[in-house]
Parts: sequence; structure tokens; C-alpha cells
Amino acid sequence: MSKAYDVVVVGAGTGGYVAAIKAAQLGLSVAVVEKQKTLGGTCLIWGCIPTKALLEQAHALKVVRQAAEFGVIVPEGAVGIDMGRVQDRKDRIVAGLTRGIEHLFKKNRIDWIKGTARLAGQGRVEVAGAGSASLTAAEIVIATGSAPQGVPGIQIDRKRIITSDEAIALREVPRSLVVLGSGAVGVEFASLYRRFGSQVTLIELLPRLVPNEDEAVSAELERAFRKQGIAVHTGTRVTRADASSSGVKVEARGTDGTALSLQSDYVLVATGRGPVTAGLGVEELGIKMERGYIHVDAMYRTSVPGVSAVGDVITLGRPHPQLAHVASAEGIVAAERIARHATRPLNYDWVPACTYCDPEIGSVGLTEREAKERGYDTRVGTFPFGVLGRAKIAGESEGFVKIVAEKKNDELLGIHMIGPRATELVGEATVALRLEGTLDELVRTIHAHPTFAEAIAEAAHAAQGAAIHV
Repeated sequence: MSKAYDVVVVGAGTGGYVAAIKAAQLGLSVAVVEKQKTLGGTCLIWGCIPTKALLEQAHALKVVRQAAEFGVIVPEGAVGIDMGRVQDRKDRIVAGLTRGIEHLFKKNRIDWIKGTARLAGQGRVEVAGAGSASLTAAEIVIATGSAPQGVPGIQIDRKRIITSDEAIALREVPRSLVVLGSGAVGVEFASLYRRFGSQVTLIELLPRLVPNEDEAVSAELERAFRKQGIAVHTGTRVTRADASSSGVKVEARGTDGTALSLQSDYVLVATGRGPVTAGLGVEELGIKMERGYIHVDAMYRTSVPGVSAVGDVITLGRPHPQLAHVASAEGIVAAERIARHATRPLNYDWVPACTYCDPEIGSVGLTEREAKERGYDTRVGTFPFGVLGRAKIAGESEGFVKIVAEKKNDELLGIHMIGPRATELVGEATVALRLEGTLDELVRTIHAHPTFAEAIAEAAHAAQGAAIHV
């Protein structure tokens, strides 16, 4: 098959399919090349959605185990987890959402070309596989995403030493699990499998958990994890992992020289993700690369005219968040530019981050350390969830909201929270920063009572030195 389009998008993840839909809405003819059997990419098939489905089920188990506290009678010994049914529910959710994207493609007259893409020259994409084709386009958008990265010296066999791709599909609850890495992926899996009943050990090379978060959030998460029975080893490097049919022997060493030896059913390698560009032909086309990532400008143009890139596969010459919602936002901007529609660059200081462990983490803007490093004279306010009536009602009182603001003009610089509903509450925080809000505007915004959101207003009061309820 040979066909011409205005835009060909390579990859149907959250960056690619959103870019395709937006471009089609703006009147362009669009094709998407995707080799997987379903649309949605890592987030929908292996990442955000299936992981959060498992976490929601782990939360349901937690609630049932606490039923007596709410006066709900559950027969003793009747509470357990059926991993087969857990996985079946997760798969139904994923399947329904992937079918939804297929419907959106049909609605917007987007062609899905099934196969593996290769850039074959200016404006040309060759597709190998079931949908073998030769496509031409005025604009090409690369959205091939990322894949789990390994650890030097540790062989991922996908049986006992696994990545998140395998961890979402386990149909048994491991007796023991060692997790390498404490970013969002690592702490989420540590959290959910601990709730399911596994003995979990979390090993992090850096000095603290979730190292991209505010230091106070890291400290609170470590405290909560230890309370739940998760063994935490920060400042520790894994030196060896030997897999057998029955499990994995792990050797590690702390920065203080302390040796650690563990035997575990599985080892989950959650130490980061790398760009997917192998076989794509980007180097041959002369596209500028940086550490394997595709270098783009603020409007997602590569060094080759007519070729753009968005999502996990890109770099803007500085740290770039590998988040589904970031990829989608970038896809919209790229599509608007290509269609010559009014648009503007993203401000990455306003990108919210959500981690769905227990307790949840939500954050947006600068941490206290980052604000000081940029030269701001800061004021900080913190308010604990445990004081709130709504938190006591729900039986979820861990954590706090922390606000970082500038003293001179009261401007909000960052809002960081760990605790109940944090991944939902961060929406208000993001809007506040996006509108360049101030502490006083948060204080003067009436927050409904009793709600978890009151903690945001209370933290703003605290930053002004006048907390009401603590």
C-alpha cells in the first residue's frame, strides 16, 4: 500500500494518539503507525492504567481488612485476594479503554497502519509487518515512547528478574519481592504487593525514596512504608542478582559499606526507562540525538525539517518528565503548530506529578530546595491531614500538604502533598500555579468543609504564619 497524508504519527501511546486526534480535529489527514495489537502504548497497556487498577484493588483489600472499624461485619478469615480475578478485572479495564481509542480513530478518520515504522527519507515512512506500506507525509511525528532500563551487571530474564511489564501480570502473590528503584514505578509496586501480602524490600541507590519529590515527602513516605512492614534500604547499590527456578539471590552494599544479602521470589527492576529509537532510522536521517533521546526545541521540532517528536523519547536539553499527561500535552502543541493553529510552549514547572502508592503523592512546581537554588527567598507552610475531620471520617490521616511560596510577592512556587486523595487534590494546586496564584488567593478561596482539600487552604494559612486549625 502507498498513501499520502498531511501527518504520519509513529507510535500510538498517549503522546502519539493524542497528537493524531488533535491534528485530525484541525482538519489534517492523519495516519498512525503502531506495531502493538492494541492502541494506547505503555501507559494504557503496561503502565498507568493496569498499575493503577491493581493499586485500586489493593486499596479495596485494605478497606475490607479495616471493615470492623466502620462497623461492617466480615467473617473472620474470609478476607483474601484472588489474583486470577484481580488480573481479569484489570484486563477488562484495559481492553475497554483500548477499544475506546479505536473508536476515536474511526470517529476522526485516522488510519491505523499496523506494523513497524522506519523513517526512509524526507517525508517518507516505510512500514513492515501485517500492515506493510509506504507512506508519505508533509509532517512526521515520532512518539515511540520509552521502555524499562536494566541495571549494569544484572540480567533481566523476565521470569524471576522482571520489569514492570511482567509485574502487572503476575497471577500469584509472591511470598517475597525485592524492588530496585524508588521512583514512581518502584514505590507503587512495593505498595500494592505489600498490601496483597508479599514481604517487600525496597532498595534505592540514592539517599532517599522518591528522589524527585520534596525532601519532606520522601521522609514521610519512608516512615509510612516502614510502618507497613516494607524494608527500606536507601544509599544502597545492588552488586549481584542470581536467578534460579525458585527465586533470586540478591547481594547489595550500602554507601557505608554495610553488606546486604537477600533471597526473594522475584526481583523487580524499576530503575528507570530509556528511549525507544532502535531501528527507527533517526540517525540515518540526521536527526540530532542526545544520550539516545531525540533532541527537540520548545515546539517539538527536531533538527530535520518536517519531523517532530513528543513524549518519553525526547529531550529538550534538560531533565524531561516521562509522564503520560506530559506526552499528551506535547502532542497537542505539536499538532497545533503543524496545523498552523495558535499555540504556546509548555511550562514544565507547572507539570503535576502523581504517585499512587499508599500514601499517595501529588506535587507540582518547585520543591523547597529547588526554589532556594533558583535564588528565591521562600516561605513555607505545612498542614497535616490528620487534623481534618474528613480524614478522621475516612480513617486516612497520614501525610500533609506543604506549600512553597516567595516572600517578596507571595507567589506560589510549589505545592507538595502526601496522603489521602493527593493525586486528585494536586489538580487544584496545578490550577493555582498555572494562574500564577498567591498565598493570599488560596487563603481567600473558600474551601468546602469537611473535605480533604481544606488542607491546601490551611497550608496556605500556615505559610502566612497564621494556621487556623493546628
